[in-house]
Amino acid sequence: MKTHILTAVMAALLLTGCAEALKVLEDAASTPLTEQEVAEGLKEALTRGARNAAGDLSAQDGYYGDLVLRIALPEEAGTIVENISRLPGGEELIEDVVLRINRAAEDAAAEAAPIFVSAVTEMSIEDAWGILRGEDDAATRYLRRTAGEQLYALYQPRIAASTSREIVGDISTKDSWDSLTGSWNRLAGSAAGRLAGLEPVETDLDDFLTRKALDGLFLKIAEQEQRIRNDVSARVTPLLRKVFGSRDAGQG
Repeated sequence: MKTHILTAVMAALLLTGCAEALKVLEDAASTPLTEQEVAEGLKEALTRGARNAAGDLSAQDGYYGDLVLRIALPEEAGTIVENISRLPGGEELIEDVVLRINRAAEDAAAEAAPIFVSAVTEMSIEDAWGILRGEDDAATRYLRRTAGEQLYALYQPRIAASTSREIVGDISTKDSWDSLTGSWNRLAGSAAGRLAGLEPVETDLDDFLTRKALDGLFLKIAEQEQRIRNDVSARVTPLLRKVFGSRDAGQG
C-alpha cells in the first residue's frame, strides 16, 4: 500500500513539474522576438548549416561517394569517354579522371567554411527577417548570392588543375575536350553542318565542373537548412529554438 501511495505522489510531482516546464517554454515562445535575436539566430543557423555542409563534403568521398552529388563529365564528353574506354584500361582511366575531379571538389570544400562565415557576418537585419519569413531555401539562396563568387574562385583552380593532368600519354582531359569540341564546332559551322542543323558545343569544361561542384555544396546546405527549419531536435541552442519556434507558431 505504501508503495502505491509513494508512486502516486511521485507521479503527481512529475506531472506538476512537466506542466510548469511546459508553461516556461510557452512563455518563452510567446515573448516577442527582438531584431537582434532574429539576426543572431539566423547567423547562428547559417554558420552551423554551412560548416556542417562543408565538413560533410570535405571528407573523403563527400562528393564521389554520393550518387546525387558526384560530379560527372558533361554529356558532350560522351565521345571522349567512348573512345578512351576502348583502350586497354580505358574505363579505369576515365573513372580515375572523375575521381580526381571529385577529390579536387572535396579539397576545395575543406576551405569553404570561412567564406560562408564572412558572408553571414555581413547579414543585415532586413536580410535576417527576409530569411526567417521566406521560403524553406531562403537562407541557402542568400548564401549563394553573397558567397557564390568567392566560392567559385576557391573551387575553379582546383578543378582546372585536375582536368589539366595527363591521362593518356601527354594528353589531359582538358586537351581531349578542347580537341573534341573544336572538331565538332568546325563541322557544325560548315555549310553541311548548318544544313544538317548541328549546334556548336560552347561548354567550358572547367566552368561546367566547377558549377556542378557548387551545386552540390548548396544542395547540402539546403538539407541543413531544412533540418533546422523543420526538425526541432536540430535546433541545438536556446536561441535557435526561440527564433525558429516563433516561426512555427506564426510569430515570425
